[in-house]
Amino acid sequence: MTSQPTLTKADSGPGGPGEPGSGLQAGLKNRHLSMIAIGGVIGAGLFVGSSSGIATAGPGILLSYALVGTLVVLVMRMLGEMSAANPASGSFSAHADRALGPWAGFTIGWLYWFFWVVVLAVEATAGAVILEQWIPAVPQWGWALIVMVVLTATNLVSVGSYGEFEFWFAGIKVVAISAFIVVGGLAVFGVLPGVDSDKAGFGNLVDHGGFLPHGPGAILTGVLLVVFSFMGSEIATLAAGESEDPQRAVTKSTNSIIWRIAVFYLGSIFVVVALLPWNDPSIKEKGSYVAALDSLGIAHAGQIMNFIVLTSVLSCLNSGLYTASRMAFSLGERGDAPKAFARTTSRGVPLAAIVASVVFGFVAVFFNYKFPDSVFLFLVNSSGAVALFVWLVICFSQLRMRKIIQAEAPEKLVVRMWLYPYLTWATAALIVFILGYMLTDTEHDGRKTVLLSLLVAAAVLAIAFVKEKVKAKDEEPALEDAVK
Repeated sequence: MTSQPTLTKADSGPGGPGEPGSGLQAGLKNRHLSMIAIGGVIGAGLFVGSSSGIATAGPGILLSYALVGTLVVLVMRMLGEMSAANPASGSFSAHADRALGPWAGFTIGWLYWFFWVVVLAVEATAGAVILEQWIPAVPQWGWALIVMVVLTATNLVSVGSYGEFEFWFAGIKVVAISAFIVVGGLAVFGVLPGVDSDKAGFGNLVDHGGFLPHGPGAILTGVLLVVFSFMGSEIATLAAGESEDPQRAVTKSTNSIIWRIAVFYLGSIFVVVALLPWNDPSIKEKGSYVAALDSLGIAHAGQIMNFIVLTSVLSCLNSGLYTASRMAFSLGERGDAPKAFARTTSRGVPLAAIVASVVFGFVAVFFNYKFPDSVFLFLVNSSGAVALFVWLVICFSQLRMRKIIQAEAPEKLVVRMWLYPYLTWATAALIVFILGYMLTDTEHDGRKTVLLSLLVAAAVLAIAFVKEKVKAKDEEPALEDAVK
């Protein structure tokens, strides 16, 4: 790990190609990266959590999604600028290490790892609930174990097997949500053959208490409910380090983020609130997408949506394990984690990093079943604001990294943040505002989430500073000997 902000080649290892310890390998194809970039935007939270947002903000939830979507586009643009210039498995953590200092890379890297291993438990449990409904002979904990083991195995084989699984998982999500938008859109315009939906129409946007039935303040409350469903957009920049052409992969995923969010988030939510009145009881009872499908008279709508949600859960699990392990690998390479995390097999797989991540995931699953309202609730709340912390660190890293890239390798600035540095500062200010607004939110546990996340972040930051002091003391005798 170095405290000097310099540009280095991504993920170079000590051995030769194909040898254990040779580092990560370029096993992801362009089609894998394309689908990872698209699928990373569509999280299970979109299908599961949108109903509470609609109930809170009414049709105005579209503005909440648009606001957060704009924020994500800006943050991804910054990350794309840095990652296109220097692709690395640690992505924003590696950039923070170079731009802000080792303490920043250490802190945000471990917080991000912590976030994803908790997500493993959340998603494994969500998938187990659906699978138990279909095959009740296997207990819920058994299904959670099965899906974790299977996806761990795919990650252990090679990065290519991860990419192949994610290609199909993400593909199903993309096809499903695209079909939903097309079918629902036709129904809204009244041209869907064989369907007589008397509730559908653009009037639903304003007829039931107006576009903002709970007032403008509900837009910000909606932001708090939807912001975390966007986490995962940055996965493509982590995966780019294991692709055939990292710079091209990062550039492509960064440039396409606008239409991906516009189509999959705003497009699908628009269809939901146009198909049904926002206060229709079925939205809260069945979930927004199931209720929308039911309103069209589509048979087995609930089971269809359960299958799509299960696919999203498996996709999130697959990517979560991959992301956590690559972050652990990067931390190991920089000396911020055990050296074993930076060792790879002959297939370029960081075995120890994957195993450590999944073991913590299993422990979290255990806590979810044994202590759901105490230990596991603490884990979920204390990792809840990490997404916003990550985005904030990306903003400050980009402010410094732009100067570094311009000084050392200006030709690598193939992706540029718009209106630098003003838009970067404005984005950082918006993130700070959202965090501050969360502190006023007691109804949806926003205050508890921010305070617990800050507590964990402070603990990790303290460890980072202690580590740096110990390292400095260890280096003093060597420096004195060199002077003598």
